[in-house]
Amino acid sequence: MPTALTGKTALVTGGSRGIGAGIARELARQGASVALTYRKSREQAEEVVAELVALGVKAVAVQADQSVPHKASTAVEEAAEFLGGRIDVLVNSAGVAVMGTVDQLDQDLLDGVQNMFATNVMGTVVTTHSATRYLPDGGRVILVGSTVAERIPTPGVAAYAASKAAIDQLGRGWARDFGPRGITVNVVRPGATDTDMNPADGPFAATQVAMTPLGRFGRTDDIAKAVAFLASEEAAFITGALLTVDGGSSI
Repeated sequence: MPTALTGKTALVTGGSRGIGAGIARELARQGASVALTYRKSREQAEEVVAELVALGVKAVAVQADQSVPHKASTAVEEAAEFLGGRIDVLVNSAGVAVMGTVDQLDQDLLDGVQNMFATNVMGTVVTTHSATRYLPDGGRVILVGSTVAERIPTPGVAAYAASKAAIDQLGRGWARDFGPRGITVNVVRPGATDTDMNPADGPFAATQVAMTPLGRFGRTDDIAKAVAFLASEEAAFITGALLTVDGGSSI
């Protein structure tokens, strides 16, 4: 039985783990063929691919270090070739987080911050630029941001928040740029979400839950369903939006 994305193709960066993997699974459940990128763990990526194939769609994992422009660009080309030369839905999910207050910025931490901006911001720019030739008119671009782009709840997240604030503005600006082609561009902004980077039983979990009216961490499915909606025809007149999915923690 056809579903919302039957016959569509999607590229999900950072799709081998966490929120990215959840998004890849949901798009596959909705019928899309999926290419996903991973940075290090091919085995983990192939496990996700096997799950997607079991859902009855085509899927492939492509290695890419988003912080290196030519590698990010090459990954898009490889994904597009697998997907038949067309990327209907581009989801920029790959990202890293480096925490620390400004007075703690030794050389190692500064290097980490530089890599974070190269990955989170420039990686998103290069990937989207490279995908432009494969995006059909009426396609979808979805960026995964964060609620910290707007509201900083704890010390030590300023640099990460700045990288995600850049994502918000890229999404808004690209909505203008792509508008004449009917391509929508939106940002999904998760709050605390249960992943290996921020587990629901981690040392900071209780504080995050206490700030959330719904009283729990988000699940990757919560984020993935929002992305799938924005990828669907039902969202054809939504562009330049910042969709917050955080259980109300940023109220």
